[in-house]
Amino acid sequence: MKLKLALAAMTALGLMAGAANAQVEKPKLELGVGGKPLLYYLPLTIAETKGYFKAEGLDVTINDFGGGAKSLQSLMGGSVDVVTGAYEHTIRMQAKKEPLVAVIELGRFPGIVLMVKDSLKDKVKTPADLKGLKIGVTAPGSSTNFFVNYLIAKAGGNPKDTAYIGVGGGAGAVAAMMKGEIDGMSNLDPVISKIESEKLGFVLADSRTEAGTKAIFGGSNPAAVLYLKPEFAEKNPKTTQALVNALYKALDFIAKAKPEDIAGAVPEAYFLGDKPLYMQAVKASMETYSRTGIISADGMKSAHDMLKQFDAEIASANIDLNKTFNDKFIKAVKK
Repeated sequence: MKLKLALAAMTALGLMAGAANAQVEKPKLELGVGGKPLLYYLPLTIAETKGYFKAEGLDVTINDFGGGAKSLQSLMGGSVDVVTGAYEHTIRMQAKKEPLVAVIELGRFPGIVLMVKDSLKDKVKTPADLKGLKIGVTAPGSSTNFFVNYLIAKAGGNPKDTAYIGVGGGAGAVAAMMKGEIDGMSNLDPVISKIESEKLGFVLADSRTEAGTKAIFGGSNPAAVLYLKPEFAEKNPKTTQALVNALYKALDFIAKAKPEDIAGAVPEAYFLGDKPLYMQAVKASMETYSRTGIISADGMKSAHDMLKQFDAEIASANIDLNKTFNDKFIKAVKK
């Protein structure tokens, strides 16, 4: 009798999974991300570990690249279907006549921090003083790189006078700072909190909070989003909706969770060998996550204004910001 009940339960679960899969056009997906352990991408990890993708009938394979620029390249090359990455890429690619569209905002503030090693404290007073120095970024051409470029240009310097070294977003980034391979770093938590705890550098700019972001950009500045090619959403509307549903559930979980809840939901490798420090980093980054999943018009303008500061191609392009974000799917989420 017990065996029959177990078989019946397994059959029912199989039928439920099959029904969920039948609701989406593309149940098996390849998703690209640049630095998955970073708190910038926490909603993605939560959607994965809490089973939110599977609950939506999706089998998502996550490809973790060294930085956002590499995940963008994988999307444009066709090796992944969608990307969790920086919103700025939708603006940059529109300027190149290769449109991309964001469908949910995951981060409303960048959460990026620019740090410089302590021995340069007397020399580096503003980002313009980074001239001739080596600054670690997750990957050249990534949002961490854009952040430094903007800060240097805003301070009156030339971003091209600084060298950018790809160090990723994990233990390798911390090691690069410890070994003195770089003079400073533009990165995210938990990497930044680890470097702070080791007293390896001082903070020059911090966008982990609303106050810090406003001081840098003058307002909000969207960070991580789920972006894809417009034709993907057109051909796979149910699949796109399922992805947005899962990521919104993750945002809702994060909004209600305590740091220990977050630590319990991510792989141990994310802790960089220090779980209490990771929880401290989570606490420091909680303000960064989107509350609604919707990018504000002011946020889109802020991101565009940032890129125009140092990118001549974008400054001269006719950008339609309304085409960089499709709010149809987030508005259809049952909240």
